[in-house]
Amino acid sequence: LEREPMDIQHLFADRIGGTSFGSSTEIYKFEKIKRAKAAVREAHPEAELLDFGVGEPDEMAPKSVRTALKRAVDDPANRGYADNGIPQFKLAAAQYMSDFFGVTDLNPEEEINHSIGSKPALAMIPLCFINPGDVAMVTVPGYPVMATHVQYLGGTVVKVPLLKKNGFIPDLAAIDPAVARKAKLFYVNYPNNPTGAAATAEFFDRLIAFADANNVLIVQDAAYATLAYKVPPLSILGRPGGKRVAIELHSMSKCCSMTGWRLGFVAGAPRLIQAFAQVKDNIDSGQFKAIQLAACAGLAHRKSIERTRRHYERRLRKMVRVLRSAGFDAKMPGGTFYLYAPAPKAAGSETFANAEAASQHLILKHMISTVPWDDVGPFLRFSATFEAKGSKDDDRVISELGTRLAAAQLSF
Repeated sequence: LEREPMDIQHLFADRIGGTSFGSSTEIYKFEKIKRAKAAVREAHPEAELLDFGVGEPDEMAPKSVRTALKRAVDDPANRGYADNGIPQFKLAAAQYMSDFFGVTDLNPEEEINHSIGSKPALAMIPLCFINPGDVAMVTVPGYPVMATHVQYLGGTVVKVPLLKKNGFIPDLAAIDPAVARKAKLFYVNYPNNPTGAAATAEFFDRLIAFADANNVLIVQDAAYATLAYKVPPLSILGRPGGKRVAIELHSMSKCCSMTGWRLGFVAGAPRLIQAFAQVKDNIDSGQFKAIQLAACAGLAHRKSIERTRRHYERRLRKMVRVLRSAGFDAKMPGGTFYLYAPAPKAAGSETFANAEAASQHLILKHMISTVPWDDVGPFLRFSATFEAKGSKDDDRVISELGTRLAAAQLSF
């Protein structure tokens, strides 16, 4: 006998759309960018697309990291499960926190745990704290994953805007006291993606006092921590009381150009790390030990990390000059490898309703890819991770950017 086909549509969870899953015609902005880039490459295969939208390092991991991996991958001792991390990586992470941020009191065994990149860590942290109906605050614009998993668990996300007039630092006094008292988590990210703002010690101190007053845990995503230009690298865990009220996420992706290798770590008070480790132990079996050992070599090689920082600083300074000459209100960021500037309102006779429209125009008409942000006003993000073949080619690409922007006849 033939059976009726299974009604799969009624099986999907409400958190991803339930019975409506797959029927939405809305296109995520990064998919729009991808499609626009594909369209212009097909229409103009001979022309160069200037991609300032990429959010990952343009360089390979340092030689010390690659050499360490080649050695470790042939060691049979590294073939098995890593579970919650190998001691060598925890020790290397603790030393890194001391060398770069002056955080000297981290116990590597109890206060550090590795993660398979920051993204999974951000997904797991709500599992430690959020019940249905709980509240988490998150700064916007920002990395969407910070809010997604709180919502998946039935929590409520309250957006805290990052305004240009405040230097893209959250105005803690403007947060509704009732929301602050109810919130369990407060996600922040400094140096900040996409704005490039860097936290000061004074801001972290105010944030710690805010967390103390409201019994809220700070989740500080420090993925870009070593890419600091105006102030020394800073960790909230190094400020008085920071370890008591905050958990900090670090990534090998930016400091060691290990984006695809997927490795990071979380640091904080023992009970917080214990909770994270327990959840993680039920989700993954750890990153390949050879990759952890390779990262140890990267974290210990301060010259390579500093060279990476200087690489992006040089590019950013050149980009600022070119963007300003085209009319953008561009300034050197405090950190990250991004420039974040108000989007143009028009190009010639064509007007833009928002940053997304401006971004699409620059891709389709001038083969310049950027990332638009319309969360708190229209802004474009230009990344210094564009493809080039050395410093001379950097100058060529940035000069070409200036030529194309001048031809665009942008108005602000």
